[in-house]
Amino acid sequence: MVRRSTVDRSPQSAVHGGGYNAGTEHLEPSLATRGRPSRGWGGAGGRWLVWTFRVVLWAALLLIIYRGVTAIVTGETQPGTATGAPPASPASRFPVTLADAYALQFGDVYLNFSPATVTQRASQLAGFLPAGADSQLGWNGTGSLQLQSEQVAGIDVRDASHAVVTLLARVNGQLMELGVPIYATSAGLVVSGEPAWLAGPARVSVPAASGTGAGTDSATQNVLMSQLPAFFQAFASGNQVTLGRFLAPGASVSGLGGALTFKSIATISVPPGGTTRHITATVLWGVPVQSGVTKGGAPASLEMSYALTIVQRSGTWYVMDISASTTSSGPP
Repeated sequence: MVRRSTVDRSPQSAVHGGGYNAGTEHLEPSLATRGRPSRGWGGAGGRWLVWTFRVVLWAALLLIIYRGVTAIVTGETQPGTATGAPPASPASRFPVTLADAYALQFGDVYLNFSPATVTQRASQLAGFLPAGADSQLGWNGTGSLQLQSEQVAGIDVRDASHAVVTLLARVNGQLMELGVPIYATSAGLVVSGEPAWLAGPARVSVPAASGTGAGTDSATQNVLMSQLPAFFQAFASGNQVTLGRFLAPGASVSGLGGALTFKSIATISVPPGGTTRHITATVLWGVPVQSGVTKGGAPASLEMSYALTIVQRSGTWYVMDISASTTSSGPP
């Protein structure tokens, strides 16, 4: 007789319900829960933010690289960025020093002429003038002109190629100015037109010295009249050891090296003040006779005025500085 098993192995829907899964009847509830992966939100929105930031960053880098390459190719600079010194003006490129020297050489030829030197002058002028220019540059071949001295008085630069050099010259014993037009390029220079004879600087009156009427320190004046002759003797000789005895600490004065000999002090002007004074001394110098020159008569004398800065130390006056005086020497 066959007995039916009392164990029913078929699923019991009434016991397990609709959520039953085969093979899970012996698992613990916690393990059963972890058996299936979660399908909920896993941070996908955060990944989109990261990718968006990366796109913006790469776009910015590409824009910077593009602008940099463009700036190199086109020479573009950012606004407000310093680019060094401003570009030089055209006039600043004119060769001023060379033009000055060139005009001096031209003036030496142009301001000397006589009928005996017509051919020589024309040949020398040709080196300064454009091809085909008048060989005598306006001179008719008669009369004479003699240059005694000349120097550059100034230059008026018009642009990178044109300027007028003004020479101050003494011609036939008269002071005058000569305007010389110069054309210059990288290849050289040329006198581009006829020069202009201009009037020399006018003589003006010297105004009264400031401080006139302020008085004179007679006591200090008398002291200096006895002290300064020894200083000027040392100044004339140029002996630095002797000269140093009369100088204030830190002062540096070069002597004349025997070019003149001291004779006397004509006048000393000493304004009132403290231990530092600015005075004027008029000195009478002797001019030594040059060797090889025939001696005859008395040696020459020259009267000259000096501005001195003196300081007092322990009751003695010392020289701090000596230079030419701007004070008027008065009427002759």
